[in-house]
Amino acid sequence: MNNTIQHAKLVVDKAFELSPVSDRLFGSFVEHLGRCVYSGIYEPGHPTADADGFRQDVIDLVKELGVTTVRYPGGNFVSGYRWEDGVGPADKRPNRLDLAWHSTETNQFGLHEMAKWLEKTGGNELMEAVNLGTRGLEEALDLLEYANVPSGTKLSEARRANGADKPFNIRMWCLGNEMDGPWQLGHKNADDYGKLAASVAAGMRQMDPDLELVVCGSSSHSMETFGQWEETVLDHTYDNVDFVSCHAYYQPENGDMASFLASGVDMDGFISDVYSAIEAVRSRRKSNHKVYISFDEWNVWYQGCEASRSPEGIDNWPQAPHLLEDVYSAADAVVVGDLLITLLRNVDKVKSASLAQLVNVIAPIMTEPGGSAWRQTTFYPFALTAKYAHGAVALQPKLESDATATKKFGDVDMVNAVAVTQSDGSVTVFASNRSLQTSAHFEIDLPEDTDLKRIDVQTLHEDDIYAANTKDEQNRVTLHRNDSVKVEGRHTLSVDLPAVSWTAIHIG
Repeated sequence: MNNTIQHAKLVVDKAFELSPVSDRLFGSFVEHLGRCVYSGIYEPGHPTADADGFRQDVIDLVKELGVTTVRYPGGNFVSGYRWEDGVGPADKRPNRLDLAWHSTETNQFGLHEMAKWLEKTGGNELMEAVNLGTRGLEEALDLLEYANVPSGTKLSEARRANGADKPFNIRMWCLGNEMDGPWQLGHKNADDYGKLAASVAAGMRQMDPDLELVVCGSSSHSMETFGQWEETVLDHTYDNVDFVSCHAYYQPENGDMASFLASGVDMDGFISDVYSAIEAVRSRRKSNHKVYISFDEWNVWYQGCEASRSPEGIDNWPQAPHLLEDVYSAADAVVVGDLLITLLRNVDKVKSASLAQLVNVIAPIMTEPGGSAWRQTTFYPFALTAKYAHGAVALQPKLESDATATKKFGDVDMVNAVAVTQSDGSVTVFASNRSLQTSAHFEIDLPEDTDLKRIDVQTLHEDDIYAANTKDEQNRVTLHRNDSVKVEGRHTLSVDLPAVSWTAIHIG
């Protein structure tokens, strides 16, 4: 191993505010996929289940994770979903075939259950997706009436009869999911989707003008239609939507761990390119309306692996099969931490984000049916970032770093970092070391009024970068106190960042 120590330096200046950190940046995603819902958040008969069938052990972990917003019910699932199937008496709800994941959906969990569950997790916000794959304007308006109109109409009274006297008051709505993807049920080209989304957005605003609407952007940075898709869709929808979605998943390609650790470089470029498309349309339309990015699917996902293979066969439609249950390593957690830093560095453009997904399915929380629930490695950077950056203001990063080499991105900053400040004057710096072999001596120049008497540094790092948390060894990888921190001047401190590590430095 190369023991050379390289250097990085961050200047923290409160005069250079980037933007307040949106509460919605710490969103997650619950899709009717695999065991995310059934035996994930909902398992009647589990030893910890409450009267509504919700697993209390999972609720406790969701609270600890710090999730603020939950996107629901999909995902690819929503493009074939009939929302009416998931309301009303549970014993009268139909079984349906879910074509997205080749499974049987029992509909025992639906809109009412999700609203109740969110109350129990701390009143987190529901971000609802409507089906624009097999359905359209009429069905979207029906769902909006059912969910948000207080009373006095057929559908609002049906909601009340089904046990929700007060409206759900859902403010944020996704107009379909990944409609640019040929895999999507009801896939459309940009022009056809843009026209449909424009019609649905205008209709929903006739009922409730103050909704916040998310139009589908590209499903990844590498889509052949990327860029042109955004501009075409926004040409149709710009003045009636508030967000464009971005989706991105990362994994080592052909064993290239160095490029994988620098996945934030791709995310940063994706954000920049999408925002350029937004601004191009705004300029062309001479509009004063601002549209932002909702990065409402992002994570590490080992696509193509056995865990991601859907069932097959006309007679094989299992209920809640084990799907996409990736077991995350220490290296995966460092990448997730690096992606969180990248999102914070772009909070002037990204006003909502959803880690995909929440439980069991490429998730920070895993469960055993009838058994325990535990934290994956990726749980830790998300939870600590949500704790210290929620309600904060992100500062413009003034970072100098030695480089590390990658095949995919060339030379990149070895250390990726960002600082946020809270109203109490405290500062938190998040930093990742992307190098596979080299430690970094990381200096931080702080504002003169920073109280250096209280410094807490926690690092996620393992000598075995493939170490993971499993059912049998649930705490193999955790955060550790980093005692290398030194105060090097009146307003300067330093921390050693091991290779392949993520660190949070809280000061004040």
